[in-house]
Amino acid sequence: MKVTIAAAQYPITEHKTFADWRNHIEEWVVDAVRQQAQLVLFPEYGSMELVSLFELEVREDLRRQVRELNALKDDFCAVFADLARQYNLVIVAPTLPVLEEGNILNRAYVFSPKGMVGYQDKFFMTRFENEQWGVQSGPKKLTLFDAPWGSFGIQICYDVEFSLGSQWLSAAGASLILAPSCTETLRGSTRVHVGARARALEHQAYTVVSQTIGDAPWSPAVDINYGFAAFYCTPDKDMPEEGIISTHTPQKAGWLVQTLDFKQIESVRQDGQVFNYKDHQRLATGFVDESVEVVRREV
Repeated sequence: MKVTIAAAQYPITEHKTFADWRNHIEEWVVDAVRQQAQLVLFPEYGSMELVSLFELEVREDLRRQVRELNALKDDFCAVFADLARQYNLVIVAPTLPVLEEGNILNRAYVFSPKGMVGYQDKFFMTRFENEQWGVQSGPKKLTLFDAPWGSFGIQICYDVEFSLGSQWLSAAGASLILAPSCTETLRGSTRVHVGARARALEHQAYTVVSQTIGDAPWSPAVDINYGFAAFYCTPDKDMPEEGIISTHTPQKAGWLVQTLDFKQIESVRQDGQVFNYKDHQRLATGFVDESVEVVRREV
């Protein structure tokens, strides 16, 4: 009922070849494994460093670079599938823009030792994604990942600022919500962290944030990044009184590693000082014009 998670504070880095990028990713994974991680969480849009492999005219074209990245999707997935198998762990890869039926979606793939086990598409788009980048809202399908130590879902960046997805996932059995994120400023980073803390409170769950950091002036999409990794919980009995388990130093590259005990989540949901989780099940939430589906995937 325990799992050790590594959340990345990940700098967007230039690479000369795809092989160089793969070696870079493996070094990060190996570092997490050395720290006993069983699940590693990369941030939103960490994959955009692959744009550094393209010619200048592609680098400078926001719309075109996303479509060019789609051609690398299979190789990208193969790298993480191999690493998950080789190091016997679960990897939530950095989100990747993918092209599906003419739509560009922001997708987080999940890999385990058995290969790619599923993915989560982002529901809510920021203004930049909508107005400048052409990234669109994904189908209203949530994926619940069942692991031997517990169940988790993913709420990508802006999504975690809304209660809807986390409520559906928690009602389906999630005790852990992962929030890979990419933000430019302290304000943006704060919105994500406040959202993650709210979701932990509402559902008496663990939430984990991973964010991009540093500058990448060669990339018009992710040129400026501010963030930090964090682990949050509900402020209830036998848990930190402020609901903050741990945070990393902002803008410092590396992993924040923490072991979480899911028995504590079960305990507060069954006999906490309050019953946020149970009382949330009495609320009806959803999109006015779209239905939400939850699918289960075993990791």
